[in-house]
Parts: sequence; structure tokens; C-alpha cells
Amino acid sequence: MKERDLQGFKYFQILQPLLDRLHSDATQRDRAGNRQLHFDQYGSLILLYFFNPILTSLRGIQQASALGKVQKLLGCSRASFGSLSEASRVFDPQLLRDILVELADQAVPLMHGKEAEALRGLTAVDGSVLPALSRMAWALWTDDRHRAAKLHLHFDVLKGVPCDATVTAAASSEPDQLRATLQADRLYVIDRGYAGYQLFRDILDAGSSFIGRVKDNTAFTVKEERPLTAAAAAAGVVRDVVLAKLGTSHHKDYLQRPVRLIVVRRTKPDGSPEELWLLTDRLDLPAELVALAYRYRWTVELFFRWFKCILGCRHLLSSSHNGVEIQVYLALIASLLITLWTGKKPTKRTWEMLQFYFAGLASEAELIAHIERLQDAQ
Repeated sequence: MKERDLQGFKYFQILQPLLDRLHSDATQRDRAGNRQLHFDQYGSLILLYFFNPILTSLRGIQQASALGKVQKLLGCSRASFGSLSEASRVFDPQLLRDILVELADQAVPLMHGKEAEALRGLTAVDGSVLPALSRMAWALWTDDRHRAAKLHLHFDVLKGVPCDATVTAAASSEPDQLRATLQADRLYVIDRGYAGYQLFRDILDAGSSFIGRVKDNTAFTVKEERPLTAAAAAAGVVRDVVLAKLGTSHHKDYLQRPVRLIVVRRTKPDGSPEELWLLTDRLDLPAELVALAYRYRWTVELFFRWFKCILGCRHLLSSSHNGVEIQVYLALIASLLITLWTGKKPTKRTWEMLQFYFAGLASEAELIAHIERLQDAQ
């Protein structure tokens, strides 16, 4: 890599005020006062790794840190490989998680209209496995030879951005991670793997609502059968029921309020029919919007594909839990920056254009023209 191949650092300046707060992290343990690589500098180098296709490894990042342009614009000196390795273990990833949440708050909705207004706060939650090396003993998965981390993601559907995340060993419980990270004023849409009466209660106690898929043999007591509108029938809804109680007479009444069961009939990709049983506390939502909200849950799966296949987070730069958390949060921040810069969800074409620009193959005018075309297409 040569200095003339690098440009676009002014885009990092947008993030700099947020990264500045990281500078003093882990300096308490540096009693000699000789730390050369600070958290804000390390974070900038990892972000450069995501945006510049020339960088493909920690060794490449170390080489980039020796370039004068990188040192001047990112405010760092040459980092040794040992310093980079140590950085992944000593810096606090929670500080990056706070930045992720703050940037997500700055994002504006990409979807508008009556549907978006009715589904305000719609948040898809799911987990995705990141394969790890066998030496990563903390990353428990199926057995000692197969290790993996798991990204537990909250995805703001209307904004098209990640809004919170945690990283654990792959063998951890997804419902427990959601329970520990619940926020107020959200409409959580979750798949069958999260279904649990106590979790539904916890979501309500957190000041949020839910749309969750449950098993098609779930027991319930009917309070009211609602007639189906033409719009609901067109969306595949075949039943809309207000429940007096979820579960049998022997079950504890966890929810202690009426909830709705919406049954949606659809055709699976293989052509076979399927019924979705969707439970929600939102008695006010039209049945077709409940069905639509669950369909939007797929956006988090599309984001995982982008995150691992395009953004390149299958390749882990660190073997420590701490280091994997830092890399994941910085990758999510990189994705958020694209949305904030362009006003659109990140795509492979936009990602390639940004990489062309940061590698010096595209001019700033060409990058701006690409972004303007995206915005004109709205």
C-alpha cells in the first residue's frame, strides 16, 4: 500500500467527535505514560480496514499505520503488531456500543406513509453465528472442535439500520440476550425461537410491544373473533382473534391482558402451504399490518447477509471475546455511516463505490454523483 492510494479521510472527521471520547480508555493501566496507540486511533484504523479493499488483515492495518498520510489524518503513530493485538484485549467495547446507539438515533426513517406511522419503532431481533477458530475457547458452540461467536442484533426496520447489538458465545440464549437489552417504545418483531410467555411479559414491562410467531398448537381461550377486512384477506390473514387468556386453564396468566392471535396463510418457497400464528399485544393494528410487520422481520436476515458476505465480518481480526466485540461494533458503525452519508440502506454497489473512492480509484465527484443518483431514485 502506498500513500497515493489513500483518500477520503474527511469522511472520518464526521465520526471523530464521537471517537474522541474513547481516547483516555485503558490509560489508567498505563502508569508509565508511554501508550502510543489509543482507542480512538485503533478504532479509526479498523474502520479504514472496512472501507479500503487493500487492507485484508491485521498485518495490513499495521503496515497502513506506518504511512504518513494515515498518521497525520488519523492522529496515530506507527503501531506495532503487538500493540494492535494488545488493543483488542484492553479497550472497552461497550464504549463503541454506546456510539452505535447514538448514531442509530441520528438516522432518519427511510420508509414513510401511514404504514410507517402505524409501525413506528418496528425493531426486528435475531441472532447470527460468526464462525471462530478452535483455539477460541470462550466461543462455545457444538463441541470443542467447532467454535463460534453470535451476534444478537436489534435492527430498526423503518430506518434500515442496526440500533443495538451484543456479542456472545454461539451457545448462548437468544431470548435471554433480548431480555437483557430491551428498550422502551419499540415494536419488537421476533421469530418462533424467541417465543415465550415470560419474554412477552418482559417486553410489555419494558414499555414496548411485540409481534411474535408462536407454535400452531398454542393453547388459548377466545374472547372475540374479529371479522376480516378485504385488506386483511388480501394479505393472507385467515383469522383474527382477541384472546382472553394465552395458554390452558392450568397455565399461569403471564400477560394479564387481552392479546391478539393473527393467523396468516402463505406459500413457502418450495410451494407448500404454511400458516403463521402471530401473537401481538397491539389490539389497534389492522390485521394486514401485523402480517406486514412480520414480513419485515426478514430485513434483519438481509442485513446479516450484508454484514458477513459484503462487509466481510466472517474474517475475525482477534481471537479474544473483547476483540471480536470491538470488531463487530466497528463494523456495525461502518454500516451505519454509509446510511448516514447516503440516506439509503447500504448496497453492494454503494459499498464498492466507497471502496473505489477510499482506494483512490474514484474521484470525490464520482462518489457524490453516485450518492445523488441514489437520493434521486427515492
